Amino acid sequence: MIENIIHYSLHFIAPLGIAYLYNKQNWKQAYIVLLGTMLVDLDHLLASPIFDPNRCSIGFHPLHSFYAILIYFFLLFPKRSRLVAIGLLFHMFTDGLDCFLQGTI
Repeated sequence: MIENIIHYSLHFIAPLGIAYLYNKQNWKQAYIVLLGTMLVDLDHLLASPIFDPNRCSIGFHPLHSFYAILIYFFLLFPKRSRLVAIGLLFHMFTDGLDCFLQGTI
């Protein structure tokens, strides 16, 4: 139960703070971009079952693979992709925290 609260707070509430810190004037737009990075979870549709509360997403789903995370890291360098990269990496951090709390990492 507490893991779910932490997980969804990190996915929806923490990006508010990140958006504000990233761009105080246009934080709402930044927040929408950060929420959009959650589309990375579409790769869960490729798994069977689609949702398994005991499965660690990191390293299992294609867009949660270590290769994808490396690409997200390099997206930090161009300014145009930086906010998306921050959102994707924070998403991976959040999912990785779940794996850590489950003891699968």
